[in-house]
Amino acid sequence: MPPLSRCAVHTITTKPWDLATAVAKYRDAGIGGITVWRQALEGTTAKEAGKLIREAGLRVPALCRGGFFPAKDAKGRAAALDDNRRCIDEAAEIGADQVVLVCGAVPGIPLEDARKMIAEGIAAVATHAQAAKVHLAIEPLHPQYAADRSAISTMKQARRICEQIDLRHEDGAPVVGIACDVYHVWWDDELEDEIAIAGAKGYLHGFHVCDWKAVQTDMLNDRGLMGEGCIDIRRIRGWIDRAGFPGFYEVEVFSTRWWGEDQDRYLAEIVRTYQEHV
Repeated sequence: MPPLSRCAVHTITTKPWDLATAVAKYRDAGIGGITVWRQALEGTTAKEAGKLIREAGLRVPALCRGGFFPAKDAKGRAAALDDNRRCIDEAAEIGADQVVLVCGAVPGIPLEDARKMIAEGIAAVATHAQAAKVHLAIEPLHPQYAADRSAISTMKQARRICEQIDLRHEDGAPVVGIACDVYHVWWDDELEDEIAIAGAKGYLHGFHVCDWKAVQTDMLNDRGLMGEGCIDIRRIRGWIDRAGFPGFYEVEVFSTRWWGEDQDRYLAEIVRTYQEHV
């Protein structure tokens, strides 16, 4: 059983809570980290949010989310680059180790073209991240999202972009790496090998957990808490540990059902299922 001090919860997981409430509740539950979604910064600034989080004794594994690089015209691609640079600056101000990249896809743009735009887009902002001392974490998304959310569906595809860019921070760590989310990659028969390769190359920047329900009412907002579905989370976590991953195990659950529950009870369930299944 991993310690709660190594657990981080995404603010989107307890979406009804504002940032200050989430910070206080996570701290009181003994959780060690909070991954902040950008919409949680509404009404404050990244600098003020970082101060609030540090004073509560929490760490910030990541800011979510950058990405969405493909577009049908140069103006759209340039706007995406500008937004990603702002996201990197916000991450530095809040004290986040990394920006999670949901890479993007656009109906009508062939996947191979979208992947080329993604690689070019990440390369274009990577030096900005290097200067800000922020990592970029490519998050492969399940193939069901390939049409309009991410043309990057596997860790192998993400790794190839990391290898192509190959930019390093002063400590030698790759600027561009991978956020491995079990919800998106649990089905991949190359997953164990790709986790090992990513670990050896220093590309494992993040690890996200939730569960895949066999019956879903919504392809985006009906994820399960750990243990509610069919993913062998503990086995994948073992692969992550053997690969030398030192970071947080981040709970990221999109669930209209759980957002409608009492959030204090929900947080207690997050803690219980994290301890039992991660």
